[in-house]
Amino acid sequence: MDKHLGQKSAAQFLYPPVDPFDQRVLEVGEGHAIYVEQAGNPEGRPVVVLHGGPGGGCSPAMRRYFDPNRYRIILFDQRGCGRSRPHASVEDNTTWHLVRDIETIRETLNIPRWAVFGGSWGATLALIYAQAHPQAVTHLVLRGVFLMTEGELDWFYGGGAAAFWPESWQRFIAPIPEDERHDMIGAYHRRLFCGDMRQEVIHAKAWSTWENALASISSSGHGGEPPADYARAFARLENHYFTHRGWLGEDRQILDNMGRIEHIPGVIVQGRYDMVCPPQTAWELSRRWPNSELRMIGQAGHALSEPGISEELVRVMNRIAAT
Repeated sequence: MDKHLGQKSAAQFLYPPVDPFDQRVLEVGEGHAIYVEQAGNPEGRPVVVLHGGPGGGCSPAMRRYFDPNRYRIILFDQRGCGRSRPHASVEDNTTWHLVRDIETIRETLNIPRWAVFGGSWGATLALIYAQAHPQAVTHLVLRGVFLMTEGELDWFYGGGAAAFWPESWQRFIAPIPEDERHDMIGAYHRRLFCGDMRQEVIHAKAWSTWENALASISSSGHGGEPPADYARAFARLENHYFTHRGWLGEDRQILDNMGRIEHIPGVIVQGRYDMVCPPQTAWELSRRWPNSELRMIGQAGHALSEPGISEELVRVMNRIAAT
Protein backbone atom coordinates (compact mmCIF):
# COMPACT_ATOMS: atom_id res chain seq x y z
CA MET A 1 0.00 0.00 0.00
CA ASP A 2 1.26 3.46 -0.93
CA LYS A 3 1.16 5.38 2.34
CA HIS A 4 1.10 8.70 0.47
CA LEU A 5 -1.88 7.82 -1.72
CA GLY A 6 -4.47 9.69 0.32
CA GLN A 7 -2.43 12.90 0.28
CA LYS A 8 -2.78 13.53 -3.45
CA SER A 9 -5.73 14.54 -5.57
CA ALA A 10 -8.03 11.86 -6.95
CA ALA A 11 -7.26 12.95 -10.52
CA GLN A 12 -3.67 11.72 -10.12
CA PHE A 13 -4.94 8.21 -9.47
CA LEU A 14 -7.37 7.92 -12.35
CA TYR A 15 -5.81 6.46 -15.46
CA PRO A 16 -5.75 8.66 -18.58
CA PRO A 17 -8.60 8.26 -21.07
CA VAL A 18 -8.26 5.16 -23.22
CA ASP A 19 -10.23 4.72 -26.43
CA PRO A 20 -12.25 1.55 -26.99
CA PHE A 21 -10.69 -1.06 -29.23
CA ASP A 22 -14.10 -2.61 -29.88
CA GLN A 23 -17.59 -1.06 -30.03
CA ARG A 24 -20.68 -2.91 -31.06
CA VAL A 25 -24.45 -3.06 -30.74
CA LEU A 26 -25.60 -6.44 -29.51
CA GLU A 27 -29.10 -7.76 -30.20
CA VAL A 28 -30.31 -9.33 -26.96
CA GLY A 29 -33.93 -10.18 -27.79
CA GLU A 30 -37.40 -8.69 -27.32
CA GLY A 31 -36.47 -5.91 -29.72
CA HIS A 32 -33.65 -4.58 -27.52
CA ALA A 33 -30.16 -3.77 -28.81
CA ILE A 34 -27.51 -2.81 -26.27
CA TYR A 35 -24.33 -0.82 -26.78
CA VAL A 36 -21.15 -2.65 -25.68
CA GLU A 37 -17.56 -1.46 -25.73
CA GLN A 38 -14.16 -2.86 -24.82
CA ALA A 39 -11.10 -0.82 -23.90
CA GLY A 40 -7.66 -1.36 -22.44
CA ASN A 41 -5.66 -4.52 -23.10
CA PRO A 42 -7.44 -7.25 -25.12
CA GLU A 43 -5.28 -9.82 -23.27
CA GLY A 44 -5.76 -8.22 -19.87
CA ARG A 45 -7.81 -9.30 -16.87
CA PRO A 46 -11.48 -8.88 -17.87
CA VAL A 47 -13.73 -6.61 -15.81
CA VAL A 48 -17.33 -5.67 -16.58
CA VAL A 49 -18.59 -2.31 -15.34
CA LEU A 50 -22.25 -1.99 -14.32
CA HIS A 51 -23.55 1.57 -14.31
CA GLY A 52 -26.09 2.98 -11.91
CA GLY A 53 -29.63 4.19 -12.16
CA PRO A 54 -31.25 2.07 -13.46
CA GLY A 55 -31.03 4.22 -16.56
CA GLY A 56 -27.78 6.07 -15.98
CA GLY A 57 -25.78 4.70 -18.91
CA CYS A 58 -22.01 4.25 -19.08
CA SER A 59 -19.47 6.99 -19.78
CA PRO A 60 -15.79 7.22 -20.83
CA ALA A 61 -14.89 8.32 -17.27
CA MET A 62 -15.81 4.85 -16.03
CA ARG A 63 -12.79 3.38 -17.86
CA ARG A 64 -10.40 5.46 -15.80
CA TYR A 65 -10.47 3.27 -12.69
CA PHE A 66 -8.56 0.50 -14.43
CA ASP A 67 -4.95 0.28 -15.56
CA PRO A 68 -5.42 -0.06 -19.35
CA ASN A 69 -2.24 -2.13 -19.61
CA ARG A 70 -3.59 -4.75 -17.21
CA TYR A 71 -7.35 -4.74 -17.71
CA ARG A 72 -9.71 -5.65 -20.50
CA ILE A 73 -12.50 -3.20 -19.65
CA ILE A 74 -16.07 -4.00 -20.75
CA LEU A 75 -18.77 -1.34 -20.45
CA PHE A 76 -22.32 -1.39 -21.74
CA ASP A 77 -25.52 0.64 -21.64
CA GLN A 78 -28.31 -1.33 -20.00
CA ARG A 79 -31.63 -1.74 -21.77
CA GLY A 80 -33.40 1.50 -22.58
CA CYS A 81 -30.65 4.00 -21.80
CA GLY A 82 -27.49 5.55 -23.23
CA ARG A 83 -26.80 4.28 -26.72
CA SER A 84 -28.99 1.20 -26.32
CA ARG A 85 -32.29 1.04 -28.15
CA PRO A 86 -35.24 1.50 -27.93
CA HIS A 87 -34.51 4.58 -25.83
CA ALA A 88 -36.36 5.01 -22.50
CA SER A 89 -38.28 1.78 -23.12
CA VAL A 90 -39.51 -0.25 -20.15
CA GLU A 91 -40.96 -3.07 -22.23
CA ASP A 92 -39.23 -6.38 -21.48
CA ASN A 93 -36.89 -4.44 -19.22
CA THR A 94 -36.46 -6.10 -15.82
CA THR A 95 -33.60 -7.09 -13.53
CA TRP A 96 -33.71 -10.61 -14.93
CA HIS A 97 -33.47 -9.39 -18.51
CA LEU A 98 -30.34 -7.46 -17.49
CA VAL A 99 -28.82 -10.50 -15.78
CA ARG A 100 -29.38 -12.45 -18.99
CA ASP A 101 -27.86 -9.61 -21.04
CA ILE A 102 -24.69 -9.65 -18.92
CA GLU A 103 -24.30 -13.37 -19.56
CA THR A 104 -24.93 -12.81 -23.27
CA ILE A 105 -22.12 -10.25 -23.33
CA ARG A 106 -19.74 -12.60 -21.48
CA GLU A 107 -20.48 -15.50 -23.82
CA THR A 108 -20.33 -13.32 -26.96
CA LEU A 109 -16.89 -12.04 -25.94
CA ASN A 110 -15.68 -15.56 -25.02
CA ILE A 111 -14.79 -14.58 -21.46
CA PRO A 112 -14.75 -17.58 -19.07
CA ARG A 113 -14.76 -15.49 -15.86
CA TRP A 114 -14.52 -11.81 -15.03
CA ALA A 115 -14.44 -9.29 -12.22
CA VAL A 116 -17.66 -7.33 -11.73
CA PHE A 117 -17.47 -3.63 -10.79
CA GLY A 118 -20.61 -1.65 -9.96
CA GLY A 119 -21.92 1.21 -7.89
CA SER A 120 -25.35 2.12 -6.51
CA TRP A 121 -27.85 0.26 -8.73
CA GLY A 122 -24.78 -1.23 -10.43
CA ALA A 123 -23.88 -2.80 -7.07
CA THR A 124 -27.41 -4.23 -6.79
CA LEU A 125 -27.16 -5.73 -10.25
CA ALA A 126 -23.63 -7.03 -9.61
CA LEU A 127 -24.79 -8.95 -6.54
CA ILE A 128 -27.89 -10.37 -8.24
CA TYR A 129 -25.84 -11.39 -11.28
CA ALA A 130 -23.19 -13.04 -9.11
CA GLN A 131 -25.82 -14.95 -7.15
CA ALA A 132 -27.31 -16.21 -10.42
CA HIS A 133 -23.94 -17.02 -12.05
CA PRO A 134 -21.34 -17.44 -9.30
CA GLN A 135 -19.12 -19.57 -11.53
CA ALA A 136 -18.56 -16.57 -13.84
CA VAL A 137 -17.31 -14.10 -11.21
CA THR A 138 -13.74 -13.79 -9.93
CA HIS A 139 -14.17 -10.64 -7.78
CA LEU A 140 -16.89 -8.16 -6.84
CA VAL A 141 -16.01 -4.50 -6.33
CA LEU A 142 -18.99 -2.48 -5.13
CA ARG A 143 -19.50 1.20 -4.35
CA GLY A 144 -22.41 2.99 -2.66
CA VAL A 145 -24.34 -0.19 -1.98
CA PHE A 146 -28.08 -0.39 -2.69
CA LEU A 147 -30.05 -3.63 -2.14
CA MET A 148 -33.54 -2.66 -3.42
CA THR A 149 -35.24 -2.94 -0.03
CA GLU A 150 -38.33 -1.12 1.19
CA GLY A 151 -36.27 0.58 3.87
CA GLU A 152 -33.87 2.08 1.34
CA LEU A 153 -36.66 3.28 -0.95
CA ASP A 154 -38.54 4.74 2.00
CA TRP A 155 -35.39 6.55 3.12
CA PHE A 156 -34.98 8.32 -0.21
CA TYR A 157 -38.58 8.71 -1.37
CA GLY A 158 -40.47 8.65 1.92
CA GLY A 159 -38.88 11.49 3.83
CA GLY A 160 -35.71 10.12 5.43
CA ALA A 161 -33.21 12.02 3.32
CA ALA A 162 -35.62 14.96 3.32
CA ALA A 163 -34.82 15.55 6.99
CA PHE A 164 -31.30 16.56 5.91
CA TRP A 165 -32.25 18.33 2.67
CA PRO A 166 -35.68 19.90 3.26
CA GLU A 167 -35.29 22.59 0.61
CA SER A 168 -34.32 20.06 -2.08
CA TRP A 169 -37.13 17.76 -0.97
CA GLN A 170 -39.61 20.61 -1.30
CA ARG A 171 -38.60 21.10 -4.92
CA PHE A 172 -39.05 17.34 -5.51
CA ILE A 173 -42.55 17.14 -4.02
CA ALA A 174 -43.75 20.49 -5.40
CA PRO A 175 -45.10 19.06 -8.72
CA ILE A 176 -47.17 16.46 -6.84
CA PRO A 177 -50.55 17.26 -5.22
CA GLU A 178 -50.54 16.94 -1.43
CA ASP A 179 -53.00 14.04 -1.41
CA GLU A 180 -50.54 11.93 -3.47
CA ARG A 181 -47.35 12.69 -1.55
CA HIS A 182 -47.67 9.63 0.70
CA ASP A 183 -46.40 7.58 -2.28
CA MET A 184 -43.93 9.61 -4.28
CA ILE A 185 -42.79 6.67 -6.43
CA GLY A 186 -46.40 5.97 -7.43
CA ALA A 187 -47.21 9.64 -7.97
CA TYR A 188 -44.23 10.14 -10.25
CA HIS A 189 -44.97 6.86 -12.04
CA ARG A 190 -48.35 8.15 -13.16
CA ARG A 191 -46.73 11.25 -14.63
CA LEU A 192 -43.60 9.67 -16.13
CA PHE A 193 -45.82 7.26 -18.09
CA CYS A 194 -48.74 9.56 -18.88
CA GLY A 195 -48.13 9.65 -22.65
CA ASP A 196 -47.71 13.43 -22.73
CA MET A 197 -44.06 13.97 -23.65
CA ARG A 198 -43.95 17.47 -22.19
CA GLN A 199 -45.28 16.33 -18.82
CA GLU A 200 -43.02 13.30 -18.81
CA VAL A 201 -39.92 15.48 -19.34
CA ILE A 202 -40.96 18.01 -16.68
CA HIS A 203 -41.38 15.30 -14.08
CA ALA A 204 -38.34 13.37 -15.28
CA LYS A 205 -36.16 16.43 -14.67
CA ALA A 206 -37.61 16.88 -11.18
CA TRP A 207 -37.04 13.19 -10.37
CA SER A 208 -33.46 13.22 -11.66
CA THR A 209 -32.60 16.52 -9.99
CA TRP A 210 -33.60 15.24 -6.53
CA GLU A 211 -31.12 12.36 -6.76
CA ASN A 212 -28.36 14.43 -8.33
CA ALA A 213 -28.73 17.08 -5.64
CA LEU A 214 -27.78 14.63 -2.90
CA ALA A 215 -25.04 12.65 -4.67
CA SER A 216 -21.96 14.60 -3.58
CA ILE A 217 -20.85 15.54 -0.10
CA SER A 218 -20.01 19.01 -1.45
CA SER A 219 -23.46 19.51 -2.98
CA SER A 220 -25.29 22.82 -2.60
CA GLY A 221 -28.59 20.97 -2.80
CA HIS A 222 -29.21 21.84 -6.46
CA GLY A 223 -28.94 19.01 -8.95
CA GLY A 224 -28.52 21.10 -12.08
CA GLU A 225 -30.63 20.89 -15.23
CA PRO A 226 -30.27 17.45 -16.85
CA PRO A 227 -30.81 17.14 -20.62
CA ALA A 228 -34.36 16.13 -21.49
CA ASP A 229 -33.51 12.84 -23.26
CA TYR A 230 -31.21 11.70 -20.46
CA ALA A 231 -33.62 12.71 -17.70
CA ARG A 232 -36.58 10.96 -19.32
CA ALA A 233 -34.71 7.66 -19.76
CA PHE A 234 -33.16 7.82 -16.29
CA ALA A 235 -36.37 8.72 -14.47
CA ARG A 236 -38.64 6.32 -16.35
CA LEU A 237 -36.31 3.36 -15.96
CA GLU A 238 -35.47 4.06 -12.33
CA ASN A 239 -39.11 4.59 -11.40
CA HIS A 240 -40.13 1.46 -13.35
CA TYR A 241 -37.62 -0.67 -11.44
CA PHE A 242 -38.52 0.85 -8.07
CA THR A 243 -42.25 0.45 -8.71
CA HIS A 244 -41.67 -3.26 -9.22
CA ARG A 245 -39.11 -3.49 -6.39
CA GLY A 246 -36.56 -4.86 -8.82
CA TRP A 247 -38.65 -7.98 -9.45
CA LEU A 248 -37.11 -9.56 -6.36
CA GLY A 249 -39.16 -12.24 -4.67
CA GLU A 250 -38.46 -11.00 -1.15
CA ASP A 251 -37.55 -7.66 0.37
CA ARG A 252 -34.17 -8.91 1.62
CA GLN A 253 -33.56 -11.38 -1.19
CA ILE A 254 -29.98 -10.29 -1.86
CA LEU A 255 -28.94 -10.54 1.80
CA ASP A 256 -30.73 -13.86 2.25
CA ASN A 257 -28.86 -15.35 -0.73
CA MET A 258 -25.35 -14.23 0.18
CA GLY A 259 -24.47 -17.85 0.95
CA ARG A 260 -24.36 -18.47 -2.80
CA ILE A 261 -21.41 -16.11 -3.24
CA GLU A 262 -19.71 -16.16 0.15
CA HIS A 263 -16.64 -17.69 -1.50
CA ILE A 264 -16.21 -14.81 -3.99
CA PRO A 265 -13.75 -12.16 -2.77
CA GLY A 266 -15.16 -8.67 -2.69
CA VAL A 267 -14.53 -5.10 -1.63
CA ILE A 268 -17.23 -2.61 -0.64
CA VAL A 269 -16.26 1.06 -0.92
CA GLN A 270 -18.80 3.22 0.89
CA GLY A 271 -19.03 6.96 1.54
CA ARG A 272 -19.57 7.65 5.23
CA TYR A 273 -22.01 10.49 4.44
CA ASP A 274 -23.84 8.86 1.53
CA MET A 275 -27.32 10.43 1.52
CA VAL A 276 -28.61 8.35 -1.41
CA CYS A 277 -27.54 4.91 -0.13
CA PRO A 278 -26.80 5.17 3.62
CA PRO A 279 -23.84 3.17 5.03
CA GLN A 280 -26.05 0.90 7.15
CA THR A 281 -26.76 -1.19 4.06
CA ALA A 282 -23.08 -1.66 3.16
CA TRP A 283 -22.28 -2.57 6.76
CA GLU A 284 -25.06 -5.18 6.89
CA LEU A 285 -23.95 -6.63 3.56
CA SER A 286 -20.36 -6.97 4.81
CA ARG A 287 -21.59 -8.87 7.88
CA ARG A 288 -23.32 -11.41 5.61
CA TRP A 289 -20.26 -11.78 3.36
CA PRO A 290 -17.23 -13.22 5.18
CA ASN A 291 -14.96 -12.91 2.14
CA SER A 292 -15.52 -9.16 1.78
CA GLU A 293 -13.71 -6.04 2.96
CA LEU A 294 -15.64 -2.90 3.86
CA ARG A 295 -13.80 0.37 3.16
CA MET A 296 -15.71 3.22 4.78
CA ILE A 297 -14.52 6.50 3.27
CA GLY A 298 -14.74 9.56 5.52
CA GLN A 299 -15.71 12.92 4.02
CA ALA A 300 -17.40 11.22 1.06
CA GLY A 301 -20.96 10.94 -0.19
CA HIS A 302 -22.47 8.78 -2.91
CA ALA A 303 -20.83 9.93 -6.14
CA LEU A 304 -18.29 7.80 -7.95
CA SER A 305 -16.25 10.98 -8.46
CA GLU A 306 -15.77 11.68 -4.73
CA PRO A 307 -11.96 11.97 -4.33
CA GLY A 308 -11.66 9.45 -1.48
CA ILE A 309 -13.88 6.94 -3.24
CA SER A 310 -12.00 7.33 -6.53
CA GLU A 311 -8.64 6.81 -4.83
CA GLU A 312 -9.81 3.72 -3.00
CA LEU A 313 -11.35 2.14 -6.10
CA VAL A 314 -8.16 2.64 -8.10
CA ARG A 315 -6.13 1.18 -5.23
CA VAL A 316 -8.44 -1.87 -5.05
CA MET A 317 -8.36 -2.53 -8.79
CA ASN A 318 -4.56 -2.22 -8.87
CA ARG A 319 -4.30 -4.72 -6.05
CA ILE A 320 -6.56 -7.19 -7.85
CA ALA A 321 -4.59 -6.77 -11.09
CA ALA A 322 -1.39 -7.66 -9.23
CA THR A 323 -2.73 -10.98 -7.93
